[in-house]
Amino acid sequence: MKVNTHDLPQGGTQDRQGGSFKNIVNFFFEAGMLKKTPRSGYQFLGSGKESVADHSFRMTLIGFTLARLTPGADPFKVVRLCLFHDLPEARTGDMNYVNKQYVKVNERGAVADLAETLPFGEEVTELLEEYRKGQTLESKLTHDADVLDLILELKEQNDLGNRYARQWIEFALNRLQTDIGKDLAAETLRTDSAAWWFEGHDHWWHRNQEE
Repeated sequence: MKVNTHDLPQGGTQDRQGGSFKNIVNFFFEAGMLKKTPRSGYQFLGSGKESVADHSFRMTLIGFTLARLTPGADPFKVVRLCLFHDLPEARTGDMNYVNKQYVKVNERGAVADLAETLPFGEEVTELLEEYRKGQTLESKLTHDADVLDLILELKEQNDLGNRYARQWIEFALNRLQTDIGKDLAAETLRTDSAAWWFEGHDHWWHRNQEE
């Protein structure tokens, strides 16, 4: 159905505190840029591709899992850290390790400019600062979730024949901080990336089913 934007409220929609929702909607559009922002390291790997949003989604699932498997960790905090950890890249883009040798990104400025438009901007700033410092249990689990998502993608590319992916994995393993992260990385390297749907399901391919 085609919507006539002239029939919609123009800039006057009020939230429950009497303020405008415009900045909130702008925030949603900004977050959507992560779906269009590519993870730039794959151009050097030579295969594979994903957006920052693709990465953040699975990373969040990994982070929740790590927190649930770690006594004393706050899963909700880890989920929030995962969801927001790359949000500044909607403004800065994704800088890979080669880019960072030559380009200095003002991530704090990007965060500050966004935060001042949001009623929960202080919380966003605090989350990103906690992630950056990496001192709390939850931030360490979040960092490992970030690395594990990369290792999973590299393992898949290695399984598909990219020999450089294995070299990248070795560097990524050295960045893991927690025991649970290291254990899951080891299991990842022992597991074929197609096993979740292929292994043990031979009967799927031999059924005589009518279409």
